[in-house]
Amino acid sequence: MAALATAEVCDANSHLISSGELRALHPIFQLYGRRPIFSGPIVTLKVFEDNVLVREFLEERGNGRVLVVDGGGSMRCAILGGNPVQQAQNNGWAGIVVNGCIRDVDEINGCDIGVRALASHPMKANKKGIGEKHVPISIAGTRICDGEWLYADTDGILVSRAELSI
Repeated sequence: MAALATAEVCDANSHLISSGELRALHPIFQLYGRRPIFSGPIVTLKVFEDNVLVREFLEERGNGRVLVVDGGGSMRCAILGGNPVQQAQNNGWAGIVVNGCIRDVDEINGCDIGVRALASHPMKANKKGIGEKHVPISIAGTRICDGEWLYADTDGILVSRAELSI
């Protein structure tokens, strides 16, 4: 799949923006990982200060998908670290977007994968395995559903109901 520039996607699809089929996330995420541009079908996950389900997803084959994690915006601990990101890279995930914190930034920045998160934090998350998979989530002012498409570059992050091309 060819990389699409988010600004060009917006310019070419004003009708999709008007209808709500194409949405931009609020610009609250920091860029991590070696891949600043990534896209793919979305898999959603909702957790709070717990990373067991995040790790479980990233142990699966990614097949070019993007994991979007609603971590409740918590700034009290990291729900994603270097080892799971390395595993995501090795398993073919295109990227990870976390509405929460990450840790092991140097390790993550060495991985050939796109990662977006609110910030970094040194404390680990809980390990209870509590959360919801494949559910609609709301992050960065946008409702996101499993199976939609995400497009990320250095200008921002877009979510579309369907795969896009220009």
